[in-house]
Amino acid sequence: MRIVILDGHTVNPGDLSWKPLEELADLEVYERTAEEDIIPRCKGAEMVLTNKVILDAQVLNMLPRLQYIGVLATGYNVVDLEVASRQNIVVTNIPAYSTESVAQMVFSHLLNIVNRTDHYAQENRRGRWCQSADFCYLDHNLFELNNKQMGIVGLGHTGMATARIAQGFGMNVLAYTSKDEEELPEGVHKVSLDDLFSSCDIVSLHCPLTESTRHMVDKRLLSTMKPTSILINTGRGPLVNDDDLADALNSGIIAAYGADVLTTEPAPVDNPLLKAKNCYLTPHIAWATREARQRLIDQCVRNVKAFIEGEPINQVNK
Repeated sequence: MRIVILDGHTVNPGDLSWKPLEELADLEVYERTAEEDIIPRCKGAEMVLTNKVILDAQVLNMLPRLQYIGVLATGYNVVDLEVASRQNIVVTNIPAYSTESVAQMVFSHLLNIVNRTDHYAQENRRGRWCQSADFCYLDHNLFELNNKQMGIVGLGHTGMATARIAQGFGMNVLAYTSKDEEELPEGVHKVSLDDLFSSCDIVSLHCPLTESTRHMVDKRLLSTMKPTSILINTGRGPLVNDDDLADALNSGIIAAYGADVLTTEPAPVDNPLLKAKNCYLTPHIAWATREARQRLIDQCVRNVKAFIEGEPINQVNK
């Protein structure tokens, strides 16, 4: 059998090994694949692995030998599942491989905002500390996380991990979740979305992107937040309305926004959040720690092996 990896670079830029896959089948790895190269590269392959390359109906209809698609991510919207199922193509994903890494990024953003770590490091590179009249200098209000109230929207794997870390900082945790109150960890309390946004000092987004959650954080919801509040988004970019959020930041309706995701990625130059006041963006790298990427590859190998053995796991189009 033949396996084609269409966009292996982000998952493995060279610090990890594809050898376990090579031991299962003939393997071809492409760092990136342009749209016009998808069909020629996949032609004749029984198995295709993709991270962000889209396998839509037009592509799938041109690949009659294809039996298996392994999505190298948790989200699988890059594959037309209806067509894949109709053509008896098994589609799998990689669940929960980056939980701890993404939760860690939540607090990387949060600590940078509350302690202004990057600001002071950059100022010192320019020699400001060397010129200080005192042993320290302070030009931003810093504050402790202890006893602050953190709201978490969505209590899946990453939301739960974020709640656990928040409690470790001594924070009070509220959650907007479909889970029943009795299912929640000790010290985490269920509230409505409006109550969460209006009462919390920090809000962190971890819910899936659906039609009901797209642009959930809009002008109305932002207007209910405290002017000192911080919004963190390591979930999905379109959970927020970019224009409304940029306006809220620039007008001081909320204090800061830290995010690892945008509505469109890579970021278009005209996205208003790129230049919004107190907006801190990282380029969708929360998932990409070496440990998380190794877990992804390990699970990918297990998925492929299970398919070859006739007992697929992590199938998303049963």
